[in-house]
Amino acid sequence: MHQGRFVFSQLTDFISRQQFDLCVERYDGHYYVKHLSCWDHFLALLFGQLAERPSLRNTVLCLNAHQDKLYHLGFRSTRLVASSLSRASEKRDWRIYRDLAQILITKARHLYIGQPSKTPLPESTVYLLDASTIDLCLSLFSWAHFRKAKAGIKLNVLLELSALLPVLFVVTPALDHEVKLLDELSIEAGAYYVMDRGYADYARLHRIAQKGAFFIIRAKKNMAWKRLYSKPIGKTHGLRCDQTIRFTGYVARQRYPDKLRRIKYYDEETGKHYVFLTNDSDIEAQLIPDLYKHRWQIELFFKWIKQHLKIQVFWGYSYNAVMMQVSVAICTYVLVSIVKKELDIDADSYEILQILGVSLLTKDRISALFLQNDKSISDIDKPEPLLLLGF
Repeated sequence: MHQGRFVFSQLTDFISRQQFDLCVERYDGHYYVKHLSCWDHFLALLFGQLAERPSLRNTVLCLNAHQDKLYHLGFRSTRLVASSLSRASEKRDWRIYRDLAQILITKARHLYIGQPSKTPLPESTVYLLDASTIDLCLSLFSWAHFRKAKAGIKLNVLLELSALLPVLFVVTPALDHEVKLLDELSIEAGAYYVMDRGYADYARLHRIAQKGAFFIIRAKKNMAWKRLYSKPIGKTHGLRCDQTIRFTGYVARQRYPDKLRRIKYYDEETGKHYVFLTNDSDIEAQLIPDLYKHRWQIELFFKWIKQHLKIQVFWGYSYNAVMMQVSVAICTYVLVSIVKKELDIDADSYEILQILGVSLLTKDRISALFLQNDKSISDIDKPEPLLLLGF
């Protein structure tokens, strides 16, 4: 793979060109294209993400400063033009890059199969579901009107906990409720879906149960229910009750007619009580709050990509350009995960991204960049790692 090649071209070797071309063909990406190919367009956007460039014009400036290296970086264009890249981002179908992201996600998930589980349920797949709003300027993104003087979009993500990979991502208008993402899910039998109470839609939760999967969700305060029976528990670890209940409200009873399990838990660190609902009647009660604590990982995922990838400042103002940039950002995140696993790099994702970002135009072997511990980012400069926190 190495043979004196640039780090950037070594990175793109992890992306199947054949599969990329199939994505382009699927959406007629090369229709009426004369000069800038979809691959060159993608490479420029990927370079901008990895190098943390502030704008599309700045990305082009940096690449053209090394014009003699473009061919060896994988580009077929001898010189890049910012206006051409901008037009491509406006007009080419963004779904090309969304499908590429899904291909990379599938590849990454296969790589992480069999690794030690970070969850209390090593035999089951645990998914975390949440959404994060990205604020936009209303005068520039009028199509994304959110509030009186603000625009915005909402990034909805289904994160696989064991590998911290975004299995599914959907961008919606900020006004759309995040619970609609449950309609997009292909429910996996036997898996656990951990959600906050914003996803407490009883009909959609019942669909998850009917598909043979399990959900863990915080209960709403105004929920009407009756206790059918309780299980004895020890209250030494924060558990307060383990009950089997049924909804009593007319609408809730129609939408979720089955029994549910209600767990009440007291968190000593925050001094608060939490009530959880699940359709799994067999799992140990203590595992319910333990699994919900892992939900903080998706909050850290949103924090990570917003801080270290370019999805806060956009390089185009149309819907297509925004969706394309978010898709390439997800590609970048997953590519870092693939490189980490394929090359067995003992460093966290932040360190890998930072070291790769400043080494794209060097000819070092990627694995050699991480051999010496003194090349790591100091603990002072590192952001908060993806560790388990409280509720």
